[in-house]
Amino acid sequence: MQERRRALERRAVATTFLVILQALATIFFVADIAGDIADDGWSMHLLVETGATAALLAGVVFGALQLRWLILRARLDETAVATARGAMSDLIRQRFLDWQLTGAEADVALFALKGFDAAEIAHLRGAASGTIRAQLARIYAKADVHSQVGLMALMVEDLVDGDAIKPVEA
Repeated sequence: MQERRRALERRAVATTFLVILQALATIFFVADIAGDIADDGWSMHLLVETGATAALLAGVVFGALQLRWLILRARLDETAVATARGAMSDLIRQRFLDWQLTGAEADVALFALKGFDAAEIAHLRGAASGTIRAQLARIYAKADVHSQVGLMALMVEDLVDGDAIKPVEA
C-alpha cells in the first residue's frame, strides 16, 4: 500500500509540474496574441495561434481537474484502507473474545492470520515449535476449523457480503 501511495504522490507531483508549465505557456501566448492584435490586427496566423492557445488552456483546465481527481482518489483510498483495517481489527478482537482465547493463544492466532507457519511463530515468540503447534490446535478447535487456511477463511467470510458472491453459471 505504501508503494501505491508513493506512486500516486509521484504522479501528483508530475501532473502539478506539467499543469504549472502549461499555465505559464498559456499566459505567455495570451499576452503574445494580445500584443500582436494590438500591433497588427487579426490575421490567419493569429487565428491559428489563438486556436492553439485555446487548446493549451483546455489542457491546463483538464490537467488541473485530473490533479484534483487524483488527490481526492488517493484520500478516498486511504480512508477505505483505514476503514477496512479497523473493521478487520475489530473483527479479530471480537472473534478472539468469542472463542475465549488466552493472551498467548491470541498472539499465536494473530501470527497465524498474518501467514506465519508454526516454526516462524515459535521463533518470533521464543517458544518451542511443539508449544506453538499445541496452541494452534487449541485455537483451531475453539474456532471450529481444522487449519490455518480455515482460520483465515473464517475471518474473511465475515468481511465479505454473502449476497455479493454468486456462482458463475456455465
